[in-house]
Amino acid sequence: MTDSRVHPRHQLDEVIHAPVRLSVMAALAGAERITFGFLRDTVEVSDSLLSKHIATLDAAGYIAVVKGYEGKRPRTWFSLTEQGRAAFQRYRETLQLLIGD
Repeated sequence: MTDSRVHPRHQLDEVIHAPVRLSVMAALAGAERITFGFLRDTVEVSDSLLSKHIATLDAAGYIAVVKGYEGKRPRTWFSLTEQGRAAFQRYRETLQLLIGD
């Protein structure tokens, strides 16, 4: 007979759980879209570290990446996908189970 009890920590999304990715998801959850530079400065990481974590979130389908121009300047914008918003909401709910009200 197996124990059907599962500690909530097993439900934490490992893609989101890394501190930088959690910071990125939290920042994006509060905005429609954010530029690379603003996001980098908000989560206080280097360009290369942010790019690495963005690639992981993008591969998971959690964020949308849009490249374009603002005037003549190239820009990259990020936003949460529906899948990303749902994953972040589940993550928050799991944290609530762990830490309580």
